[in-house]
Amino acid sequence: MVSVSQLTARINTALKGFGRVAVEGEISRPKTVASGHVFFTLKDGSAVLDAKVWRSAVPRALASVGKLTEGARVVCHGSLDVYAPYGKHSLIVDRIEPRGMGALLADLERLKVQLRDEGLMDRRRPLPRFPARVGVVTSRDADAWRDFLRTRSLRWPGYPVRLVHSRVQGQAAAKEVAAAIGRLDESGVDVVVVCRGGGAIEDLWCFNEEVVARAIWACSVPVVTGVGHESDTTLVDLVADHRAHTPTDAAQTVLPERSALLEAFERQGAYLGDAMERAVEGRADRFARAARTLRLRTPVRLLEERGARVEALARRGRSASISLIQEATTRLERLAARLERQSPMARVVRAEGKVERATSRLVAAMGARVAAADRRLAPAGRALEAVSPLAVLERGYSITRRADGRVVEDPSELEQGEELTTIVSRGEIDATVRAVRSRERGAEGG
Repeated sequence: MVSVSQLTARINTALKGFGRVAVEGEISRPKTVASGHVFFTLKDGSAVLDAKVWRSAVPRALASVGKLTEGARVVCHGSLDVYAPYGKHSLIVDRIEPRGMGALLADLERLKVQLRDEGLMDRRRPLPRFPARVGVVTSRDADAWRDFLRTRSLRWPGYPVRLVHSRVQGQAAAKEVAAAIGRLDESGVDVVVVCRGGGAIEDLWCFNEEVVARAIWACSVPVVTGVGHESDTTLVDLVADHRAHTPTDAAQTVLPERSALLEAFERQGAYLGDAMERAVEGRADRFARAARTLRLRTPVRLLEERGARVEALARRGRSASISLIQEATTRLERLAARLERQSPMARVVRAEGKVERATSRLVAAMGARVAAADRRLAPAGRALEAVSPLAVLERGYSITRRADGRVVEDPSELEQGEELTTIVSRGEIDATVRAVRSRERGAEGG
C-alpha cells in the first residue's frame, strides 16, 4: 500500500521517463495571465491535455506561430510534469510549430498584416438607406439564403433582391465568391451582401482567401458581410465596409423596414398636422386680439392719426426742400463768381495786356541790341572797307580773270587768242590776248 503523495511521485517519475515529447493537437482556451505565463489546452477528438509555457520561454516557444488562436492545430515540444497539490499532469512547452490549420492560421495572420499595410482594412463606406436593388452572394441551397429571404418578408416583402449563386465551402469556393461579387457589381446593384451560415473554421476558410478580400476591395458599391456566427471573424469581415454577425443581421442591415418607415411617415404627418393646427390657432388668436384694439374698432381715428402723420411729414418735407434750395442757391452763386473770375474772356483780356507789355519790352530790347551791334560793327566795317579789293580798284587798279575764273598772275600762262575779263572799279572789260610780254624775261610772244 502507498500514500497519495508516494503514488503521485511515482507517476511523476514515470512521466519524466518519457523525456522530451512532441504532441500534436488543437489549441483550446489560450490565456496569458498577469505574470506572463501562457496556459492552454491541447485536444483531439477524444482527449485533452493541459499545457503551459513559462514566461521566460514565451518568446522562443511562440516564434513560429505568433499569437495562439482558438482551434489552431499545432505540435508542442516539451516535457511532462505533475502538479502534486491537484494531482494533474500537464505538458511544459518550450516550442510550438503550426500544423495543418495552424499553419493556415499563421499564413492568415501574415496576410492580414499585408492587407492592413496596403490599406484594405481602412475603408468604411456608408450604406444606402434605401438601395434600389440589393445583391446577395451565397448558395441558393444554404440556410443563409433562406434566412435572408425570411428577414426580407418580415421587413419589406418583395423588396428588390438579386442572388448570384456561389459555393461557400470547398477549394473552388473562394474564386466563385469573388466572381459573384464582380458580377453583382457590374449588374448595377446599390449594395452587395456576402453571407453564409455558421460552421467550423475549415468550412469558413474560403472567406479567408486573398482573392475574395481583393474582390470586395475592388467593388464599386458598399459590401456587407454576414459570415458564420457572432463569434466568427474572417478576413472578409475586416475588408468589408460593414460587418454583420449573421446572415439575418446582414439582411436587417441593408433592407429598410417598411412598417417603421410607414410609422415614421405617420408620426411626421401627425407632427406636421399638430404644427399647422397650432399655427392656425396662433394666427386666429392674433386676429382676435387685433380686432379688439381701439384702432380697429374706430377706423376714423386711425385715419385721423395717419392724416396727422402725413401732414407732419409734408411739413418736414417742405422745410427740408426749402433748406436744400437755399443751400443750392448759395452754392450756385459761389460757383458763378468763381466762373466769372475764370471765364475765357477775362483770361483773354489779361493775356492781351501781358502780350502788349511783353511786346513793348521786346521792341525796346531789340532796338538796344541793334544799336549796340551797330556800334560794334562800325569800326569793323571801316577796317574791312580799307582792305577791300573795290577800294584798291578805286585807286586805278584792275583784276584780270581767265575764262575759268582764275586770276591772271603770270602772263606766260596765257595763250594768244585766249578770252580774258578785266575788272575795274566801274565795271568789266572783255579782251582777247594778242601778245604776251613777260617782265622777267623781257621776251614777247606772238
